[in-house]
Amino acid sequence: MMKQLSALLPLCVFGMVACQSKPANSDKKTLSDSSSKASTTTEAPAANVAKGPIDKAAIMARKQVPVLCYHQIRDWKATDSKGAKDYIVQIAAFKEHMKMLADSGYHTILPDQLYNYLVNGASLPSKPIMLTFDDTDLDQFTIAAPEMKKYGFKGVFFVMTVSIGRPHYMTKEMIKQLSDAGHVIGSHTWDHHNFKKFQGKDWETQIDKPTKKLEEITGKKITWFAYPFGLWNEQGIPELKKRGFIGAFQLAEKRDPNEPLFTIRRILDSGYWSTKTLSNSIKHSF
Repeated sequence: MMKQLSALLPLCVFGMVACQSKPANSDKKTLSDSSSKASTTTEAPAANVAKGPIDKAAIMARKQVPVLCYHQIRDWKATDSKGAKDYIVQIAAFKEHMKMLADSGYHTILPDQLYNYLVNGASLPSKPIMLTFDDTDLDQFTIAAPEMKKYGFKGVFFVMTVSIGRPHYMTKEMIKQLSDAGHVIGSHTWDHHNFKKFQGKDWETQIDKPTKKLEEITGKKITWFAYPFGLWNEQGIPELKKRGFIGAFQLAEKRDPNEPLFTIRRILDSGYWSTKTLSNSIKHSF
């Protein structure tokens, strides 16, 4: 999977504009446009951040919570490559997948809840799951968020700040609206630069400035991070900690027992998957 990610996810930066098919006026839609079939969840408790050393062995021993990762939610086009379709969940399929999760009794949780569970042993709702979205795509706001609202689902949106306000990407106002609606906004660097290559001024460009911008937009502290391409290294984790992050998400590689909170696993909900395949993957991947 890592080879695929390195080859394909650069599509998620500037080239991904060509993979979008949203009309310009679609960004006028708001989260209140869709009717809600389920009451929205109550606000999740904030992370009770440990003051001293954490019990890493205890974290590794706890059952993993399934975490799904999405990029584009749109219908395939003739120009989409076979590999790119892994990262493009078609609209009808996304709606079917959300309904399947709701019908199967899953309850979405947010990162601070996950932290409290892993570090402090706090309880979680039955069949917890986390929905995460990378790269700031407009369709995450216009399609994914309204569909999630039908079931009272909340998600985590990892924002790549270079894209904010560009065609086919979310605006500052949309990001603020997602945050105000109870979703979590996380950092995903400035322009999707490989985390393993960060050095010198990269920390300011890729982490400090984007984090400050997101905090200005949301009015909230940004404490969660997602690695571009899912790639990370142990040398960079102390830099995230120094900047106030309390956890970070990779993709499908094994967690690092020395840094379990900064190597939280996710799996892609592939554009090729049926609801049955997704259900089985959730059950067997975590």
